[in-house]
Order: sequence, then structure tokens, then C-alpha cells
Amino acid sequence: MTTYVWDYLPEYEAEREDLLDAVDTVFRSGRLVLGASVAGFEEEFAAYHGLPHCTGVDNGTNAVKLGLQALGVGPGDEVITVSNTAAPTVVAIDGTGATPVFVDVREGDYLMDTEQVAAAITPRTKALLPVHLYGQCVDMAPLRALAARHDLAILEDCAQAHGARHHGALAGTLGDAAAFSFYPTKVLGAYGDGGAVVTDSADIDAHLRQLRYYGMDKVYYVVRTPGHNSRLDEVQAEILRRKLCRLDSYVAGRRAVARRYEEELGDLAERGLVLPSTNEGNEHVYYVYVVRHPRREAVIEAMKRYDIHLNISYPWPVHTMTGFAHLGYQEGALPVTERLADEIFSLPMYPSLSVGLQDKVISALREVLRTL
Repeated sequence: MTTYVWDYLPEYEAEREDLLDAVDTVFRSGRLVLGASVAGFEEEFAAYHGLPHCTGVDNGTNAVKLGLQALGVGPGDEVITVSNTAAPTVVAIDGTGATPVFVDVREGDYLMDTEQVAAAITPRTKALLPVHLYGQCVDMAPLRALAARHDLAILEDCAQAHGARHHGALAGTLGDAAAFSFYPTKVLGAYGDGGAVVTDSADIDAHLRQLRYYGMDKVYYVVRTPGHNSRLDEVQAEILRRKLCRLDSYVAGRRAVARRYEEELGDLAERGLVLPSTNEGNEHVYYVYVVRHPRREAVIEAMKRYDIHLNISYPWPVHTMTGFAHLGYQEGALPVTERLADEIFSLPMYPSLSVGLQDKVISALREVLRTL
């Protein structure tokens, strides 16, 4: 049996009856676009975060893009973020007409090095975009202090951090607004694309609702500001409503797998394997379980002999991609990010990963590193 980093089928078998009922509920509702399921999910997802507002959108990329636009980001502005992230973070910044500005990440946790942000601020800087990567939060206190000092907005990229906490506060409640993705692999994943932006600001939320609906208010055909067609689908919203009730159990399942890996693989540090660490004050949700090894490619190829196919998040830093060559970053500009890109890879991680498959991964990795 081939083992992959992620597999939704075990979860689907366990939740199939409820998920099919969700689809039937929408189809029988008589409303297929912006109906009761989207409204219900928005209310419930906002409540989960203790916030008054949530706007559902069609995917996580547009959650970032519309979130930035609702915060006033546009052509001529700069947004400070990281290159060690999924490309959609930066694609979304570019989509607003703004320029992404990168700072490096930290060696120990792979998250934004907040000590580098102050030097990256210019008169054109409009927003900070911390990415809560792999399942734990960026240190937000210094970013909030900088934002207050320079009158900057903060949009959290929470695509990989559903349910994560930072000093007790949920990811998504630490800035002016927060963007979420519900791509199927996420901690809270739909059965297709989906996204949302949460905020405590009624004005930001009202702007978001305009932007996702062509720039219109409640009257169709009356465009108040140029917008998009970026509505969360009713079927995905109803599925997400059902799964939101299980989000905490999904997180618990991921943490259980992570504990098992730590217990069984912790002694492999002497063979060059670096396991993920959790920062003080953080509660990690392990969207992916990212490890490091100086001979990553050899490890990944060797694991294939055991029919285990691993993933790399991410092998190409965004600043090195040809699509962003116009930004002018040269090799060596972000040394930690570039070094990590040669060493990091992900072990299988999802809540329904069976003990048997965990054993298979652990045994194979131990053997590979013993003989490498």
C-alpha cells in the first residue's frame, strides 16, 4: 500500500454520511449561491474565533488578496512577508498591485524573523503579512509594536494554522484581519476550494463583502468599487459547517501523530534528522510535519523503496522563482530561507493516519537513516 503525506479517504469513510447529508441539505434548500450555508458558516467560524465578522470567499489566495485590499493595500504600496511560504501568499500581494518585500526566516522554527522587519519598512510600506507556517504562529508582539509605530495594517496568513494558539489567543485574532484557506489538505479542509477572512472591524468586513461580490452592495448591478467574483460555494460552506464542529478533534489527532514521531524519531538527531520545535507560548496544530536532513534528496528517494512518498514544503523559495525575478532578489539574499529549501521535507501527517501507517513511516525512516 502506497503511503502519501496526505490522504482524505479514511476521513471520508468515517464522515461520509454527514458529508453527503450536507450536500443534500444544500441541494434541497432552493438557494445555491450565498444562501443559508454560507451565512451559517460565516457566523460559526467567526464565533469559533471570538470575533464578530467573517466573510467567506472562493479560495485562500483570494482571502489574502481581498483581505489586503480591504485594508487599503493597492498599487504603489509594499507588503512585508516571507519567501518561505506557499507561492499563493505572494501571488495575492502581487494581485493587489502592491510589491512584496521579503525578510528572512528563523533557523529554529522557519517562521518570519521579526527582528528583520523594522529595517525593511519604507515610506511605501502599507501592511505586514506574517505567515503562521506549518501550524504554529509567528511572534506577533514585535509586529504589533511596529504596526502601531508606523501606522501599518497586519493581515495574518492563517492558511496553515486553523486552531493554533499564540499565548492563548487563536491564530486569526492577532492582527487587523486574517485570511484562511480551506483547501482540502488544510487542518479544516473543504472538498474543493474555499477561503475566508475574519476581523473585528465592521468596516473591513463590509468592504470585504463588496469586494467578493463584484464590488456591489446589496443591489445587484450597482458597483460601488471594482471587485471580484469570489464567493464561497454553498456546498463547501455546508461541508465546512459540519467539519468545524470536529476541528478541535482534528487538531488533537494531528498532535497525537506528532507526539508519536517525536517519541520514536527523537534519537535520530545523531544521524542528522531535525524534528520540528514548538515556540514558547505556541500551541502547534501540525498542518504539516516538517523535518530537516542535510541529505534530503537521498532520504526521499530511499523512502520510495518502502512505498512511502514524501513532500517538500517548499523546495523553491518564492524570491527565486522566475515569476518574481522582477523583484530583483539575488541568490544569497535570504540565506536561511535558501538553506532550508535544500533540507526540509514533510512526513505523512493527517488526523486519520493509522497507527499501522505511522509504524511503517517510523520503521522505514529509521532504516533509511541507519544505512544512508
